[in-house]
Amino acid sequence: MPAFSTVIWVLGGVLMFWLIIRIGINTLHGMTQPLPPPPPEGEMRRVNVKYRCSICGVELKMTLAAEQDPPPPRHCMEDMDMVAPVE
Repeated sequence: MPAFSTVIWVLGGVLMFWLIIRIGINTLHGMTQPLPPPPPEGEMRRVNVKYRCSICGVELKMTLAAEQDPPPPRHCMEDMDMVAPVE
Protein backbone atom coordinates (compact mmCIF):
# COMPACT_ATOMS: atom_id res chain seq x y z
CA MET A 1 0.00 0.00 0.00
CA PRO A 2 1.52 3.39 -1.01
CA ALA A 3 2.07 6.01 1.62
CA PHE A 4 -0.64 8.61 2.14
CA SER A 5 1.72 11.44 1.10
CA THR A 6 2.43 9.68 -2.21
CA VAL A 7 -1.30 9.45 -2.96
CA ILE A 8 -1.71 13.17 -2.16
CA TRP A 9 1.22 14.10 -4.46
CA VAL A 10 -0.19 12.01 -7.31
CA LEU A 11 -3.69 13.45 -6.93
CA GLY A 12 -2.22 16.97 -6.74
CA GLY A 13 -0.22 16.33 -9.91
CA VAL A 14 -3.27 15.01 -11.76
CA LEU A 15 -5.30 18.04 -10.62
CA MET A 16 -2.56 20.46 -11.74
CA PHE A 17 -2.27 18.67 -15.11
CA TRP A 18 -6.04 18.91 -15.67
CA LEU A 19 -6.07 22.59 -14.66
CA ILE A 20 -3.19 23.52 -16.99
CA ILE A 21 -4.78 21.63 -19.91
CA ARG A 22 -8.16 23.37 -19.36
CA ILE A 23 -6.54 26.82 -19.20
CA GLY A 24 -4.56 26.09 -22.38
CA ILE A 25 -7.60 24.83 -24.29
CA ASN A 26 -9.71 27.82 -23.20
CA THR A 27 -6.93 30.23 -24.22
CA LEU A 28 -6.62 28.65 -27.66
CA HIS A 29 -10.40 28.63 -28.05
CA GLY A 30 -10.53 32.34 -27.19
CA MET A 31 -7.92 33.14 -29.85
CA THR A 32 -9.89 31.40 -32.59
CA GLN A 33 -13.10 33.37 -32.07
CA PRO A 34 -13.73 36.05 -34.73
CA LEU A 35 -13.70 39.70 -33.73
CA PRO A 36 -17.09 41.29 -33.09
CA PRO A 37 -18.45 43.38 -35.96
CA PRO A 38 -17.75 47.12 -35.76
CA PRO A 39 -20.55 49.28 -34.37
CA PRO A 40 -22.91 50.89 -36.87
CA GLU A 41 -22.02 54.31 -38.28
CA GLY A 42 -23.05 57.20 -36.05
CA GLU A 43 -22.55 55.24 -32.82
CA MET A 44 -19.87 56.39 -30.42
CA ARG A 45 -16.64 54.38 -30.22
CA ARG A 46 -14.14 54.23 -27.37
CA VAL A 47 -10.92 56.08 -28.11
CA ASN A 48 -8.05 57.25 -25.94
CA VAL A 49 -6.55 60.30 -27.67
CA LYS A 50 -4.86 63.29 -26.02
CA TYR A 51 -4.54 66.72 -27.62
CA ARG A 52 -2.61 69.86 -26.61
CA CYS A 53 -3.13 73.45 -27.75
CA SER A 54 0.16 74.75 -29.18
CA ILE A 55 -0.71 78.34 -28.27
CA CYS A 56 -1.83 78.21 -24.62
CA GLY A 57 -0.91 74.64 -23.57
CA VAL A 58 -4.42 73.40 -22.67
CA GLU A 59 -4.62 69.59 -22.79
CA LEU A 60 -7.71 67.54 -23.67
CA LYS A 61 -8.35 63.80 -23.40
CA MET A 62 -10.94 62.38 -25.80
CA THR A 63 -12.55 59.10 -24.70
CA LEU A 64 -15.52 58.81 -27.10
CA ALA A 65 -15.73 59.69 -30.78
CA ALA A 66 -17.93 58.91 -33.76
CA GLU A 67 -14.97 57.42 -35.66
CA GLN A 68 -11.79 55.58 -34.74
CA ASP A 69 -9.46 58.43 -35.82
CA PRO A 70 -11.32 61.63 -34.83
CA PRO A 71 -10.32 65.02 -36.25
CA PRO A 72 -8.49 67.31 -33.79
CA PRO A 73 -10.62 69.76 -31.81
CA ARG A 74 -10.04 73.50 -32.11
CA HIS A 75 -8.80 75.74 -29.31
CA CYS A 76 -7.56 79.35 -29.56
CA MET A 77 -8.90 79.31 -33.15
CA GLU A 78 -6.30 76.65 -34.16
CA ASP A 79 -6.36 72.85 -34.43
CA MET A 80 -4.91 71.13 -31.37
CA ASP A 81 -1.83 68.89 -31.70
CA MET A 82 -2.05 65.16 -30.86
CA VAL A 83 0.13 64.21 -27.89
CA ALA A 84 2.01 60.93 -28.19
CA PRO A 85 1.41 58.57 -25.25
CA VAL A 86 4.31 58.22 -22.83
CA GLU A 87 5.05 54.49 -22.96
